[in-house]
Amino acid sequence: MKSLSIIVPALNEADTIETTLGELQRLRERGAEVVVVDGGSSDGTAVLCNGLADRVIGGPRGRARQMNTGAAESRGDVLLFLHADTLLPRNGAKAAVQAIADGAVWGRFDVAIVGGSIWFPLIGALMNLRSRLTGIATGDQAMFVEREAFERLGGFPDQPLMEDVALSKGLRDIAPPACLRLKVRTSGRRWQAYGVLRTVLLMWRLRWMYWRGVPADEIARAWR
Repeated sequence: MKSLSIIVPALNEADTIETTLGELQRLRERGAEVVVVDGGSSDGTAVLCNGLADRVIGGPRGRARQMNTGAAESRGDVLLFLHADTLLPRNGAKAAVQAIADGAVWGRFDVAIVGGSIWFPLIGALMNLRSRLTGIATGDQAMFVEREAFERLGGFPDQPLMEDVALSKGLRDIAPPACLRLKVRTSGRRWQAYGVLRTVLLMWRLRWMYWRGVPADEIARAWR
């Protein structure tokens, strides 16, 4: 069976990181490697990770850079990238490794957004449907990939936003994704903090800008 490395980029995630890593302990007991890459947190995130990950390393700030750093420092045949506020489903890691063993090059999970908004189930369902139709995954869906293919493409592009979309496009040119129906649970806190409808509309606008070829740096400024 192929070995698995779970890479968690983190920046000021003290409120969530222990829960996320706690859910991964049974996988560590079964041989999975957990690597946390901290981007310079000021809230003690890195300290909270001690004992809950195989490696806690510092990396240059930026999700793409942190994930690339974690991939380079990890050992697994299969790389799974997990946001610090996202929880894998039961048997999710096994399903990801099995998908690669069965011939997939990469893949992602369905996503369920956790929070108080009545719109979250619909938003999650539309995200999953869009992903199936386009072959594009987002970071919230816990992307996983065979190491050789990841390295062949040079990892995530060094850009401040849409790095998941860019990598998906490169991987899609190699092979279609394995779209697992098991659902990761990701926090809806950012949607709620900025307003659910406002956030959805902004994300659509940003994706439209990216599709039109607007540079990622400019899109990141619009996001901020």
